[in-house]
Amino acid sequence: MSKKYDVVVIGAGNGGLVAAAKSALEGKKTLLIERHNLPGGSATSFVRGRFEFEASLHELCGIGPFIEGGRELKKIFDELGVSEKIEWVALDEAFRMISLNEKEHADYTLPTTRKAFVDKVEEYCPGSREKSEKLFDIIEEANAGLDYLGTIQNFSTDIFKKIFGEYSDFINSAGYTVEEVFDALDLPQAARDCFGGYWLYLGTPLDEQSFMHYFTMFKSYIIDGPVIPKTRSHGISSAILERFEELGGEAWMSTAVRKILVRNGTVCGVELDNGDVIECDYIICNASPYNMYTKLIDGADIPKYQIKKLNSVKLAPKGFSMFLGLDKSAEELGINNHSYFIYDTTDTAKQSELTRSRAANNMQAAVCLNKGVPGCSPDGTCILYITSLFTGDDAWNDITEENYVAAKREFADRLISSFEKATGVKIRDSIEEIEIASPVTYARYLDAPNGTIYGFENTGSYGIVQRVVTDAMGKKIGHLYYAGGYGTKSLGFSPSYSTGYEAATAALRNMEKEAAKQ
Repeated sequence: MSKKYDVVVIGAGNGGLVAAAKSALEGKKTLLIERHNLPGGSATSFVRGRFEFEASLHELCGIGPFIEGGRELKKIFDELGVSEKIEWVALDEAFRMISLNEKEHADYTLPTTRKAFVDKVEEYCPGSREKSEKLFDIIEEANAGLDYLGTIQNFSTDIFKKIFGEYSDFINSAGYTVEEVFDALDLPQAARDCFGGYWLYLGTPLDEQSFMHYFTMFKSYIIDGPVIPKTRSHGISSAILERFEELGGEAWMSTAVRKILVRNGTVCGVELDNGDVIECDYIICNASPYNMYTKLIDGADIPKYQIKKLNSVKLAPKGFSMFLGLDKSAEELGINNHSYFIYDTTDTAKQSELTRSRAANNMQAAVCLNKGVPGCSPDGTCILYITSLFTGDDAWNDITEENYVAAKREFADRLISSFEKATGVKIRDSIEEIEIASPVTYARYLDAPNGTIYGFENTGSYGIVQRVVTDAMGKKIGHLYYAGGYGTKSLGFSPSYSTGYEAATAALRNMEKEAAKQ
């Protein structure tokens, strides 16, 4: 077996899998290296008793039933030849959002599609229709501008004229937070609550959350429509890996990269944990930038700009998840919705402060998989996932080896009580299987800095446009590309897949340019 490759992809997470498949599709000799024994990273499942749990994915956006052209996830999967390998289940409900603050009277169930969503917001907030329609117009134009920005290879005067002319809402809203746009439209509070319900999925409160980041995700869920892979996300990972190998790619599981090798400012290979050296012309790294620059590359080889950029950003909140196998069906229990967002308050700034403490935080996203995929668990049972977030370091800084298990169980018990209070559904006595993942779990399994599950914070000053600009600036290590959710589009399934595709496309484009010079 030759140990010289055109491309080495480090990490078989979502971004790495797509990058490897795209590279192999274009005929490049590609090696995919993964330290775990299975592909997918967060896109996997695990079994406890008679239940198979989804490790991370709630719904997938960007490949929904209402997609019409564009550079969406569906187009990527179609091009790679994996769409037909995956069976999708479309959802017609977006989410139910409930506030535990009885004074706020917030309990909203929202549908997918623009018209249905606006109609429902009008029902909850009479007189809001015109402003809701205007907000959707801004969302759609901003997303169109972002799609156009992704097609630009070289800036010119004409391109700037087009951006500022045709995509003025995109330019005007690029640096704004969600709340600033709400304020500009004078959106009523109930309507704000409905449009802002998804914020837990990015982890940054709406007064800091980048408008572009949040509503890129929002559009994908509401306008394009969310889906669930019928065989859970490991079915996606397996399909992409299978296609990669069909295209002639090599995948080495249970193999760890110790070092990225750099010669004269350009990558030249990788060194494995066993000391073997694999030579290559290009590297696409699916490890986080933090791990890439602090663990895999010698400090002397890293341009100062990249270190400065890494030190200037903050990590997004840490994750806490619970996986429950219940011995009654969703119908028997009275679980009527697929997705729930449960908050202590609809004031996202106050809620964010509460996530700094285990004792004060009840925020959660709860998903009953059976409401999307009937039959995903044995007859007469159902599966419920509950995820919460923690901001800062104080919430878990008292953890020791001695109190760790008790602390995570205590918080899990708190979330169960909050779910029951918000929904009126009693689940505690029906728990047959339970698995708990704390920030420590995410740090260990994903090698995620501080246990973050959302990469870098998505603030108005570090939104998509700012990330694209800063990513294009400064000196880089030659032939090294990054694929994953810590990049321009933030952490999440769809952004990770798309950044993997974009990284491979950029590397392939550079190969063509260099070949043309020879």
